[in-house]
Amino acid sequence: MFGQGLLKGLQITWGWFFRKKVTVEYPDEKIPMAPRFHGRFELDVDKCIACGLCANACPNKVIQLERTKVGTKQYLTKYIMRIEYCLFCGLCVESCNKDALKFSNVIDMNQYTRNWVRLTLVDRPAPPPEVVAQAEAEAKAAAEKAAAAKAAAAAKDAAAKEKPAAKAKEGAPAKEGK
Repeated sequence: MFGQGLLKGLQITWGWFFRKKVTVEYPDEKIPMAPRFHGRFELDVDKCIACGLCANACPNKVIQLERTKVGTKQYLTKYIMRIEYCLFCGLCVESCNKDALKFSNVIDMNQYTRNWVRLTLVDRPAPPPEVVAQAEAEAKAAAEKAAAAKAAAAAKDAAAKEKPAAKAKEGAPAKEGK
């Protein structure tokens, strides 16, 4: 029968026509975002080890990072994302093995000109070698102190276990052989 498709289509249209409207006046009202929403990027600089996995995972090569090696450690000195070319696919976030890069729920990323679209997450100089050496020395001293405290606690536990065993041997009657 002709018009059967037309009637099905109109049935769906009229069904939506009488439902409650869900229009939101955006700047004044905001709808709650899903936890997995891909919004603006956030970088936790303290967690980042400047490995470059995120830059290698990006299909459009959006991420530009610069790192400086001071002593035995790498420091992230510059992290720029060219958001105008980003697909928001999330491959960079998934590839980060330290969970330093993640998405936020911020959706207001509009800019007036194209030059302002670039997102600079880090722009800092590398720390001087003296500061790095001092921090490594402090970390080593803290690790040695923790190891000494652990060894002392283990020795104390071993001594506490030996005392009841020695008392039990003294109080037990001696067995006579036949």
